[in-house]
Amino acid sequence: MYERYERVFAHVPRPFAFLDMDHLDANIAYVQRYLRDKKIRIATKSVRSLGVLKYIANHFPSFTGWMTFSVSETVFLLKNGFDDCLLGYPTVETEEILQLLPYMRVGKKVIFMVDSLETWERLQQIGKQHEIVFSICLDINVSTNFPFLYFGTKRSPLTEKVALSDLLKKGLTLKNTRVVGVMGYEAQIAGVGDRPHEKWKRGIMPTLKKASTKEVSKWRKAAVEMTEQIAGKLEFVNGGGSGSLLWTAEQEEVTEITVGSAFYFPALFDQHHSLPLKPAAGFGLRVTRQPEQRIIVCHGGGYTASGALSTDKFPQVYLPKGLHYLTNEGPGEVQTPLKATDQIPAIGDTVYFRHAKAGELCERFQLLHTCRGDQLEGQFRTYRGEGECFL
Repeated sequence: MYERYERVFAHVPRPFAFLDMDHLDANIAYVQRYLRDKKIRIATKSVRSLGVLKYIANHFPSFTGWMTFSVSETVFLLKNGFDDCLLGYPTVETEEILQLLPYMRVGKKVIFMVDSLETWERLQQIGKQHEIVFSICLDINVSTNFPFLYFGTKRSPLTEKVALSDLLKKGLTLKNTRVVGVMGYEAQIAGVGDRPHEKWKRGIMPTLKKASTKEVSKWRKAAVEMTEQIAGKLEFVNGGGSGSLLWTAEQEEVTEITVGSAFYFPALFDQHHSLPLKPAAGFGLRVTRQPEQRIIVCHGGGYTASGALSTDKFPQVYLPKGLHYLTNEGPGEVQTPLKATDQIPAIGDTVYFRHAKAGELCERFQLLHTCRGDQLEGQFRTYRGEGECFL
């Protein structure tokens, strides 16, 4: 693989980001195979490229829309011909919401995430003032609160029936809004691997995830049933993520699954034993120094992922094999030293890395250089390459 990339990308200036189209196609085929009867909603935050988003969507007959991550990003997508955008997170930015109204008035579908009366009332206020009805998706919290551990993410306050019922009864009095969907994202299953970076977690994590799936399914079904009893028939129930695809596809209450990271397959997802995917995206750095016999230095590389601080948020040294970070330095802001335990790359050679998360790579580069087979195929612009930066 290393020799192949060196041939294909020989004339691309370093540093650069790449997208292996053969691997992307294989990952798309995997997702297609296990979606079952569910529709797919593509998570834009995990891709962050107009061209790649369109490429992926065109491969899915069951494609239903996008899960976006900010209002300004949603405006950008609508401006570029996209439609059916589910805002994945609540928003209270009035001026940004107003930018969506012209698109909604001509029939573009935008759905707002709500988990509190305050957010719901803000949409009602804007809707009443501008004579428009907002579509709403209720975000329920499907984390599992074990007696000894809170297992999941701190997101929505809708953790039980009383809170959901209270919100629905108050929210449904707001006539410039309508409830069209429910989302229950099982982050503790989709985003947590079975083989964690920390060895001490490996024995307990599969047990926690198995126990949590039972609670997720029970609560999400109950939440959907309650919502439909109070608010009427829903258009969709959203669940899942790349790491829980196989399990979520079996859940009868879910009608659509959000998938994003599976397409690039970043390094953190190596911790999921159930995902036989292929690394599709990464970046290459030039070796510019050799201060010691087995130490090389690459130019660039400090593209650390978000989340709780740990070494698994570092970019993974991908190719060639046998290169490791120095414990007291790690990936640097403008240069990255590496220790070689095998073959030592020479000055002028390239070291290839995989980002720990998916779309965050695109915030660092303007272009994704694409290859297919042994050929350099072309380029996709990232959001940054389009001159955009959202979060």
